[in-house]
Amino acid sequence: MQRKSLLIIGAVWVEPNSSAAGKRMLQLIAQFLERDYTITFASPAQKSEKAIDLSSLGVAEVVIQLNNASFNLFIAQLQPNIVLFDRFMMEEQFGWRVAENCPEALRILDTEDLHCLRKTREVCSKQHVPFSVDALLKQDLTKREIAAVLRCDLSLIISTFEMELLTNTFKISEDILMYLPFLFDKITAPQQEKWKSFAQRTDFIFIGNFFHKPNVDAVLTLKNKIWGPLRTLLPTAEIHIYGAYVNQQIQELHNKKEGFIIKGFVANANEVVENAKVVLAPLNFGAGIKGKLTEAMLCGTPSVTTAIGAEGMAGTFPWNGAITDDFSVFISKASELFCNEVLWSQAQLNGIEIINSIYCKEKNGTLFFNKIEKIQSDLEAHRANNFLGSLLQHQSLQATKYMSKWIEEKNKV
Repeated sequence: MQRKSLLIIGAVWVEPNSSAAGKRMLQLIAQFLERDYTITFASPAQKSEKAIDLSSLGVAEVVIQLNNASFNLFIAQLQPNIVLFDRFMMEEQFGWRVAENCPEALRILDTEDLHCLRKTREVCSKQHVPFSVDALLKQDLTKREIAAVLRCDLSLIISTFEMELLTNTFKISEDILMYLPFLFDKITAPQQEKWKSFAQRTDFIFIGNFFHKPNVDAVLTLKNKIWGPLRTLLPTAEIHIYGAYVNQQIQELHNKKEGFIIKGFVANANEVVENAKVVLAPLNFGAGIKGKLTEAMLCGTPSVTTAIGAEGMAGTFPWNGAITDDFSVFISKASELFCNEVLWSQAQLNGIEIINSIYCKEKNGTLFFNKIEKIQSDLEAHRANNFLGSLLQHQSLQATKYMSKWIEEKNKV
């Protein structure tokens, strides 16, 4: 019997030590490997030194080209059962080629987070106006991303907030959506016993990829609005800023005298988070669920964040620390967690409950493959029921296809 096969079309190569998106992709790969899929990971991106070697996991790596018919031949020969697009831009670029050359393949979009939501919030933040659904609906990016969701057989949505937005505001059927958060093993009692105690931990910490604009903004907020007053309360405390791709703007914030230390990239994020006492994440805009905050919970480290930071992450469970958009409250909560062992220990327990209840790999992985099997059992009917999706496949609405063909011809000249 032939093994089932998966093609992943990646916007970037997988960097689990640089970003939450990299960790997420690795989690999805692991789910398919556990079910004995043959996996090919293809990307048009340049590979950085931080990308992991997927071939060591048994995953084939292929470089593909944008706007080039060579992809048609590649996928026609590969004939995967499932094609997974990593972010909507990859569906825009390659979705029509997949549909034409491999029509029976199940097409899945992993949104990572809703880019249109993050971008709209960034625009609103820069303009100092509140985020609104009206602003979201006016963005061209929103139209592009929602179109990609509709064209796919299934889209993976990482946060409950984004699920509600897609079903309630955009009226997208849950038949083509699946809430699939990060996938973690449960935190066991032996793991908890290995964690460093309150007394053994030092420092505040922030960690994040600095290609990601919400992280740059959050560190500037820490420096300009939070750290001065917090250091007045705790004169010997330090905050250590970790993350890949530190730019000059962030590097210039380094000030040892003030205890604001830019550390940069770290190969093992868990190690530094496990040693820290409190994670600070004053995120002013963004989307999805935040890897730095689930990482904090997995390391038994309480966190203080904003409503945007915690959005769609904890359900009805109490947060593993504090959530506030008021910087004076943020400062006092950070100080309390740093100094009060009882509060700190309760916050740690809250984090364990969130991870074990919401992010359980075994439970969510089973639901994911049940959904895949249900759709595959009658793919024709599934697509027929998604009328807007089939409408967007009509030639009169395939601007991305004809633009790609035009670029392809232009490149031949």
